[in-house]
Amino acid sequence: MVNTDLIKYLSEIDTNIFLSFNGIHSPFWDYFMTSFTGKIIWVPMYATILYILLKNFHWKAVLCYAVAIALTITFADQICSSLIRLVVARLRPANLGNPIVDMVYIVNGYRGGSYGFPSCHAANSFGLALYVICTFRKRWLSLFIIAWATLNCYTRIYLGVHYPGDLLVGSIIGGFGGWMFSTIAHKAAVYLEPSTRMRRNEIKQTSVTIYAGLLTVLGILIYSTIRSW
Repeated sequence: MVNTDLIKYLSEIDTNIFLSFNGIHSPFWDYFMTSFTGKIIWVPMYATILYILLKNFHWKAVLCYAVAIALTITFADQICSSLIRLVVARLRPANLGNPIVDMVYIVNGYRGGSYGFPSCHAANSFGLALYVICTFRKRWLSLFIIAWATLNCYTRIYLGVHYPGDLLVGSIIGGFGGWMFSTIAHKAAVYLEPSTRMRRNEIKQTSVTIYAGLLTVLGILIYSTIRSW
């Protein structure tokens, strides 16, 4: 049986944390967070992941890993948007029907869809992050991609479209998907191309993803600075 008092208590904590972080804003950060949370802007960084695979593995292994990326994103997105959201039906903070909407800071009128639990943005970000961590196993790349995914999640609080709880659950779902499909892809790749096992321990040029990501962040910083003057 669901403990309604506990759910109410956790919801109040979630709301208070959300309002505390959502209330921190400025013109510069409005531009920065709006740009950072975009999808197209990160295409160059995403492309470097495929580049690393192509430079290090046989085409059979690359196919396995590439399909796994698509499955990770599909799994994370569909579990959150097509399954859990319809059952829980928790309104986004910025939704006009939410009692706290008047206290929510909204950027450029963006409110998102009706429901926000769990966050697909968080699920996709941490799905990709855990996939990259489990597939490449490189310290600096792992630290960078986790930082990227975490900031990507925070943008959703800043923009007023997700509670921290939405992001936490979405991150767990996505992270699980990333780990699961990376593991399956590796087993399939080793089966199809045994040399994959050895090459995985010698993966090179993973720094290109970090450089692409940092250059994108630099571009966002410059853009946000210019626009906020």
